[in-house]
Amino acid sequence: MCRVVDLRQAVLAKNDASALELREHLAAQGTAEVNLLSSPGSGKTALLELLLGRAVAAGVPVAAVTADLATENDARRLARAGAPVKQVLTDGLCHLEAGMLRGHLDGWLPAETRVLFIENVGNLVCPASYDIGESLRIVLGSVTEGEDKPLKYPTAFGLAHLVVITKTDIAEAVEFDGAAFHRNVRQVNPGVPVLETSARTGAGVDELLAFVLGCADGLPVHRPVLAHQHERYLHHRHGDEDGGHEHGHDGEHSHDHGHGHGHEQVAPAVRGAAQTP
Repeated sequence: MCRVVDLRQAVLAKNDASALELREHLAAQGTAEVNLLSSPGSGKTALLELLLGRAVAAGVPVAAVTADLATENDARRLARAGAPVKQVLTDGLCHLEAGMLRGHLDGWLPAETRVLFIENVGNLVCPASYDIGESLRIVLGSVTEGEDKPLKYPTAFGLAHLVVITKTDIAEAVEFDGAAFHRNVRQVNPGVPVLETSARTGAGVDELLAFVLGCADGLPVHRPVLAHQHERYLHHRHGDEDGGHEHGHDGEHSHDHGHGHGHEQVAPAVRGAAQTP
């Protein structure tokens, strides 16, 4: 058992180091990385295709990496927007890791890219524990998935800088309780902005793009309470290490997924964002 825990800690520590290097590398060239997390079927690809298309139409240099266990279907869809797109096949791995991502970006990512969107593997468990060098972490939940999704996946939603509700055009048909969803989001991530969108109608897409570009330009992002808790834990464990004890990360590892500086951050105003009831 200890051997398994030690191995997990080593893997996460190595990933953290790679994520920090990637974040610094991207920041040096003026690129903000946006990590998109969701369950399969949330409408993440459809929404990202719209975001890319509107950014390209506005003359904003963007690019996207999409990760899947198999097929290049999503990359072909996203490429229709006219932005550089790369497919990453994880060969069965349920998440992206920072070192893996860096290897795919080297020699491919255009230097002038302002925003790099990462469509992570469809999964709200494994990807939640891995920092991949992002400046902004967005977690999506569709109206078809139920109002208790944030409670079932507290690490994923608890570490989000922004929560996006998708497929709102069918919210009434599936009897989605928006007020309950907002309450559940607040329970795991107090103060996080929530934005409602529909890829079918285009609702909320411009607001989402404006939010992303604002963060890319340096506007502060929401700082999840869960990030504070993990930072205090890691601080304590590092202190133990200095005293000659073993240290490590907890089972649901995380840290500051913001800009990597450890400063206090607050949520920017989101024009058009849904107000929490």
